[in-house]
Amino acid sequence: MSYSIAVSGASGYAGGEVLRLLAGHPEVEIGAVTAHSSAGERLGSLQPHLLPLADRLISETTAENLAGHDVVVLALPHGASGELAAQLGEDTLVIDAAADHRLESATAWEQFYGSAHQGTWPYGLPELPGQRQRLRAARRIAVPGCYPTTILLGLAPAFAAGLLEGADVVIVAATGTSGAGKSTKPHLLGSEVMGGMSPYGVGGVHRHTPEIEQGLRQVSGAEVTVSFTPTLAPMPRGILATSTARLASGASAAALREAYAAQYEDEPFVHLLPEGQWPTTKQVVGSNHVTVQLAVDERTGRVIVSSASDNLTKGTAGGAVQSMNLALGLPETTGLNLLGVSP
Repeated sequence: MSYSIAVSGASGYAGGEVLRLLAGHPEVEIGAVTAHSSAGERLGSLQPHLLPLADRLISETTAENLAGHDVVVLALPHGASGELAAQLGEDTLVIDAAADHRLESATAWEQFYGSAHQGTWPYGLPELPGQRQRLRAARRIAVPGCYPTTILLGLAPAFAAGLLEGADVVIVAATGTSGAGKSTKPHLLGSEVMGGMSPYGVGGVHRHTPEIEQGLRQVSGAEVTVSFTPTLAPMPRGILATSTARLASGASAAALREAYAAQYEDEPFVHLLPEGQWPTTKQVVGSNHVTVQLAVDERTGRVIVSSASDNLTKGTAGGAVQSMNLALGLPETTGLNLLGVSP
């Protein structure tokens, strides 16, 4: 059986990555590709790497153009998905790659996003405990943010095993410029970015902070407070997160490694690296894989976890396709057996 799928936001980085993956998916047929300002243009003029789809014309993003498909992916700016999704039938699988339906707390949404909360959908990170069952046969799915995907997969096994304290979690993560989207921004020009790094969203104001805390609370069953500082790196794509937390009483390096090995032993896309080998963004670029490594700082009683992903693939489009596969009853890895690119 072939499933018809429409993709909104087709002119942007997230929409283009969704289409790249779907073009190699054996069980789907790509239907409408839509956008707003670029409606009427050839897809190939905006996404020249999508050669098999280059002659498709971009339609306006409306409920009418998206209707009639088995699956609709909304790769829209934050705040734009809720109203559109409400106009699509309940029998349509709608996958939101924006943040509109990720948070459970309306208060947190209003504080960090400044608009009315649109409700909460099943969270599209299958590797979290119990999440696969929630995604199977779901009709609405919220794709996680790219930072939360990388950070949660780095910390979840330790928190799920009760090996870390939740009161002092500190995270610094670097991302490539594609995480800011495709629209022109002076501070993202090549001459501004090349040869340097810079922090942003400093002081606990980044919008992914409540999403990270929400995920860690769910896996630990306890309150977790996160200090999160993102940084911009001179690369087009990728995330490298360094997360640290205090060890709980009785926790040890051996117990931590055992918890990670047990949780990720059978995961197709999350890999605990051999001791001594550390994640790099290069090893996962273009793939749906996440690499993880950890060490214990005995002097300070803290664990240091490093995790790497491609922010556009596993961090967005790959997570969407992986969750879609589960919801449609397909093998989870369908269309996603992609390895990293080297050099």
